[in-house]
Amino acid sequence: MAKQVDNTTTGYAALDPCVHCGFCLPACPTYLVTGDENDSPRGRIVLMQALQRGDIAPTDAALRDHLGRCLGCRGCEPACPSGVGYGEALETARATLHQANRSTWASRLGLSIFSHPFKWRTVFGAARFIRATGLPYLLAGRGRLRFPMGMLAASLPRNGADDPPRQGSRIKPAAKRGTVALFKGCVMDTLFHHVNQATRRTLEANGFKVVTIAGQACCGAPLLHAGERTRAAALLTQAVQTFANSEAIVVNSAGCGAVLKEAGSLLETTAASEFAGKIRDVSELLAQAGPVPGAEMPFDVAYDPPCHLQHAQRIHTQVLDVLGTIPGLRVRVLPGADQCCGSAGIFNLQHPELASDVLDRKLDALRSASPSPSAVVTGNPGCVMQIGAGLKAAGLPIEVLHPVQLLDHSYREAGFYE
Repeated sequence: MAKQVDNTTTGYAALDPCVHCGFCLPACPTYLVTGDENDSPRGRIVLMQALQRGDIAPTDAALRDHLGRCLGCRGCEPACPSGVGYGEALETARATLHQANRSTWASRLGLSIFSHPFKWRTVFGAARFIRATGLPYLLAGRGRLRFPMGMLAASLPRNGADDPPRQGSRIKPAAKRGTVALFKGCVMDTLFHHVNQATRRTLEANGFKVVTIAGQACCGAPLLHAGERTRAAALLTQAVQTFANSEAIVVNSAGCGAVLKEAGSLLETTAASEFAGKIRDVSELLAQAGPVPGAEMPFDVAYDPPCHLQHAQRIHTQVLDVLGTIPGLRVRVLPGADQCCGSAGIFNLQHPELASDVLDRKLDALRSASPSPSAVVTGNPGCVMQIGAGLKAAGLPIEVLHPVQLLDHSYREAGFYE
């Protein structure tokens, strides 16, 4: 007989509106791949409710398998007519499973990296060194070793678009639009430091004063999604304290932004709620300001919105509005853009085969696109690396870029950085 689960949180209550209608099924990437009802939101809701009641033990292998195979993309939420808070309940269930089961040594080691800046700076710094050797570009392909190499290679484009302005350059002044603090993140501050710099330049070119706050750490998203709520809450609390005096905080990683915007409900403090209200994705900030146009860029690009931008933060048109200010740029949203790419934090490392199957649907759309895009544009580091690695493995000569990189390149060509 299953042991009664201690349900001291209210997370499972988010499942109460579910009427099991099935509208979520075609919105679920894992269900579309496996065809297994247990790998659908509706099936997982039944499992989570059974876990809540104590009908299934948190140590049940099948339960852990089906909940573990969820991408956490939250694509089912906008598809649900009843307003089920699937993501909130999933994190509660994973916290329950984490407390009752011992994680694998690989998961414990991987997640421990994010707990302290020294750890992730050391690990991601080593990854940058390996990337600089050029080996990841040569080894990129399919397989347990070659695909991660492709991910590392995709984290930095080789077309020179991210070469910084010459030393001592100045950004042309624009109308003053206020001061914002840049949330640097962990992966963004190391593997995607060039995107952080491009973010700073494009914001400054649009009249924002960008400041860097000392003492920043990881947002805690990887730990939270794995069920380690205590350590995730500690990192979120640190973020709240670090940015206590900031009027506005800009984020360029969709995954970080989604968690930071939910700090109030996760920590349940007034300070956390005030902090969450200050968070803005860089696309939100630029779209609201109305970016100044730069040089013409007559290219075809495909926009692929990150799940945590479109489903969690409900940001849809702002990125397209920003890209639309770049003269000559032709932007398309391809079929299946509302589906997850299979990255989902460290999901692609934990479930590489399923992640690859999910990604294949997106690669098919890119392969058949006519004209073929010269770049895929997306605003999350995991998506950049996952899609980029898939494109390299498929032999498709398409770069993957963050939206601010295109805007930054347009400004550079227009002579904004003198």
